[in-house]
Amino acid sequence: MIRRVSPWTVLAYSMMAIYATYFTALTVRIHHALGTSSYDFGLYDQGIWLLSRGHTPFVTLMGRNLFGDHSSFILLFLIPLYWIFSSTATLLVVQSIVIAAGGIPIYLYASRRLASEAMGAAMVAVYLLHPALSWTNLENYHPDSFLPLFIGFSLYAALERRWRLFAVAVILAMLVKEDVAFMMLPIGVWVAIHRDVKRGLIVALGSVATMCVLMFVVMKNFTGVTFRNSWRIPFGGFGGLVRTAFRRPWKLVSYLASDGRPFYIWQMLAPVGFVFIVAPEIVLTATLALGVNVLSTFWYQYHIQYHYSIIAVPAIVIGTAFAISKVPKQARAMLVALVLASSVITAYLWAPLPGGRTEITQWRTDHPSVAAARELFALIPPTAVISAYHPLTAQLARRKEIYAFPNPFVRSLYGPDVFAAGDRLPQADSVEYVMLPTTLLGESGLVWEAERVRFTEVKSNAWWVLYRRVG
Repeated sequence: MIRRVSPWTVLAYSMMAIYATYFTALTVRIHHALGTSSYDFGLYDQGIWLLSRGHTPFVTLMGRNLFGDHSSFILLFLIPLYWIFSSTATLLVVQSIVIAAGGIPIYLYASRRLASEAMGAAMVAVYLLHPALSWTNLENYHPDSFLPLFIGFSLYAALERRWRLFAVAVILAMLVKEDVAFMMLPIGVWVAIHRDVKRGLIVALGSVATMCVLMFVVMKNFTGVTFRNSWRIPFGGFGGLVRTAFRRPWKLVSYLASDGRPFYIWQMLAPVGFVFIVAPEIVLTATLALGVNVLSTFWYQYHIQYHYSIIAVPAIVIGTAFAISKVPKQARAMLVALVLASSVITAYLWAPLPGGRTEITQWRTDHPSVAAARELFALIPPTAVISAYHPLTAQLARRKEIYAFPNPFVRSLYGPDVFAAGDRLPQADSVEYVMLPTTLLGESGLVWEAERVRFTEVKSNAWWVLYRRVG
């Protein structure tokens, strides 16, 4: 006998489908209108394409192995898609779908624990309206987009004592990125305290051990560098941070209160109306991940417009449903309504969603520059070694060698040490084609002026010029 599907279930999954469809259409349009770049789209497209063709994934757009940048081994699961689909926008479709699917564990948990599929659907809306979600969806491509789905299922499985699902979700989450341990460690501690000591400790200690192996063994083996992002630790590194915390704690407090960091925390938590205060233990599992973001010297990490924030969203939303489940049944609907209203208001204020006050840059596929670029793309052989203006590289990344100009003629954001700059890379003499804007000013113009003698013009239009190496 076929089980009747609740209209609220249909609504919940319809909202996810609408979200995925809208952001797929939007991001694919942006991509085809030259709105994506080497960082952070072309490098993933090139790396996965290389793997799909049996090549070592040394990504020439950034000068290091794909897995030396981040240990995102989850990308291996995308290789079959590159055998089937030829579109350079494939990653953007995947990203929209998996972010939307992060609503599944939220619906499963909230509808069960709140004893209401209507409230479960409302919590899915809360999740989809969170500003960190839509901003991540618009920020080129990042493997972090898998985290709401896997962390959401980790929390759902832990709360419901579904241990096989929990193990699978934790493993998949750790395959996304090395620093997912900042979420898995607190989740493991919570499980050890409230559910199962052995399983909790395995996850807590295992996630930290895995992060150390990935960072100091695996990634170092690929790049030769122990830790590339130590510059993000304030006060001169870990030692300086510890000394400041103990000797001059007021200086650390002043730092944490600077540059909009408190407002960032407000933006992350306000969408759920702070209702989780009733029982905050699940939301607190996001404290370490958010704390790392706030502590960082890297501006992107403590601003909601970037992908570093999405890791905390499932804990915030599921944690809010958990808190509401602790109050008397007659008060739950009112609290869910309060949370939903908070989400709608904050989405209007801060999220790049239709009807909100945040305007999205309108990239047009019918812009003359797009057609002009594609006219010249057709003249570049598919196996040619090229250096191109950075928005063009995302369209041309599926080849063994491609460089974002001024690389490789002058090093810029290239290699294990992204701060190294100025030298001419040996690969400069192997570049066959160069594609640049018709007007190239500043330092980039000087670089090309020095190299121009080695190339001849193939074709130009009002927007772009394509050159080929002489001889």
